[in-house]
Amino acid sequence: MKKTFHLTHPKLTVPRRVDAIKHEVKKYLKRERNKTLPENADFWDFDCRFGLDEASSEPVHLAEINKKISDVEASQQDSFYLEILAKPGFRSKNHE
Repeated sequence: MKKTFHLTHPKLTVPRRVDAIKHEVKKYLKRERNKTLPENADFWDFDCRFGLDEASSEPVHLAEINKKISDVEASQQDSFYLEILAKPGFRSKNHE
């Protein structure tokens, strides 16, 4: 998912639009996690970038996305860019 989300909508208030965006992100993550894993992969990992536009986007952790969206709402910005790319994840072995 590489998308610029706009918080302004002719029929929805900003808090309702923010909730809709968070739901769309959650739905996308669930859909990606349900895909079959490649051979030898343990889980789906995600590379995420967040910013006001694509050029200024920075890497963020998946768990920080909702907080970043709320921060954009609090700072009264009109839009933001979000990129989430799925990749196979591998567990590291603990050596004793």
